[in-house]
Amino acid sequence: MPFTLPTVPTVAIIGGGFTGAAVAYHLARLTGEPLRIVVFEPRAEIGLGLAYSTQDRAHRINVPAARMSLLPGDEGHFVRWLAAHDALDGDPVANAANGQSYPARRLFGRYVSEQLRPMLADGRIEHHRARITSVANEADRWALTCDTGETLAADVIVFATSHPPPAPPAILSAAFEGERRFIADPWADGALASIARDDRVLVVGTGLTMADVIATLDTRGHRGAITAISRRGQRSHSHAPGHVEPFGDFATQPSRTALDLLRRVRAAVQKGGPWQGLFDRLRVQAPQIWRALPLAERLRLIRHLRPFWDTHRFRIAPQVGAVLDRRIAAGTLSIRAATISGARMQGAQCAVTLKDRGRATRTEIFDAVIATTGPGHGNVLASQGFLATLVTSGLLVSDPTNLGVAVDDESHMIGRDGPNSRAFVAGPLARGTFGELMGLPEVTNHAVFVAKSVIAVIGAGFTDRSQKGTVPASASVEK
Repeated sequence: MPFTLPTVPTVAIIGGGFTGAAVAYHLARLTGEPLRIVVFEPRAEIGLGLAYSTQDRAHRINVPAARMSLLPGDEGHFVRWLAAHDALDGDPVANAANGQSYPARRLFGRYVSEQLRPMLADGRIEHHRARITSVANEADRWALTCDTGETLAADVIVFATSHPPPAPPAILSAAFEGERRFIADPWADGALASIARDDRVLVVGTGLTMADVIATLDTRGHRGAITAISRRGQRSHSHAPGHVEPFGDFATQPSRTALDLLRRVRAAVQKGGPWQGLFDRLRVQAPQIWRALPLAERLRLIRHLRPFWDTHRFRIAPQVGAVLDRRIAAGTLSIRAATISGARMQGAQCAVTLKDRGRATRTEIFDAVIATTGPGHGNVLASQGFLATLVTSGLLVSDPTNLGVAVDDESHMIGRDGPNSRAFVAGPLARGTFGELMGLPEVTNHAVFVAKSVIAVIGAGFTDRSQKGTVPASASVEK
């Protein structure tokens, strides 16, 4: 296929959820030179992704609106947008008792879309509604192929895919595959529509997705008994009822072992102060803490401490927490530490054998089973064909913590031959190196970091190559 020479270099961004949109936005905002920015995202809009494309009013942001912003350093940007658009009208419970706003997540998606709209309109950002099927490296070029048949060559590529499809427990998939009463992906359109008001429901997983599911069911009038299980039986916690100042110092002389870190955290808790403030400080200092830990200690932390971190760090909106508390008090929600040892259909119902911690095994009957174990991050590299191909070709390797893609301190993708200066990984896929990269403020900061790095590479590399008279890597590939 012949190449046609462009006038500007091209950056291809794979994934148009919040991470990819944030990288594109800051590239367009910060670059001082002409630059073609192409975002590949099959959804109709970029910037929404899985989290912010939901239209369910029960799904709320789990960080106060005052801390949600596309612009680092301007935390009030989203709050001002909400006020300017009267976006909270008709939502009387959006403001929590602590004075913070927790609007529906769809509103944050609207906000992001509006910030990008002028850049899409004037061509600074291109949105290609396509799914990438293959990526190849040819000298200095990245060659991309889409499911639409479109092909493109780019100077720089940014991998901004974040959340792979849910991975329900294999024992449930084997027993209930094809059964409408088994909901393997609660995010699928109409997934919860089959659940009746008085159905007995088993929810497998007790994190953020569980909270969303129960909030949705409650809003739709469900009043039946819900049993939610996980290995440790921990639920996500709510934010503090009032303002909390972060406290603690874990970055000065950071721990070199997971055990020492645990001891320091426990000692800080015992000195007093709301635990939310302690975890807010841990969140900010997480990159320094993570970098100080050797690989073996990172793995130990993931294995033993990650569940406790997740349920305290990733909190739920107070409104959602109130739903869980009310259902627990009413006896219609039970959160248990249990594992599944068997599952089968019994007529039109689901028979699941549960073993509670310290108790005997017993089989219980449910009208529906919902898997809320979250995205299958452990299988992320196999979940998309082009990533698997890059692994096979040696251009990409898994992070040794199995949290995503191996990258260096500049977020360059690492292959068998080392880092590639023209390939970047943005957002959660890079958390094996950077640590805390799941919360929106951290993802936003990382997007700015990647955008600035891309601009630096483009400014140096494209100029050097053009002076040599070679064909720019941004040459468009004809269909």
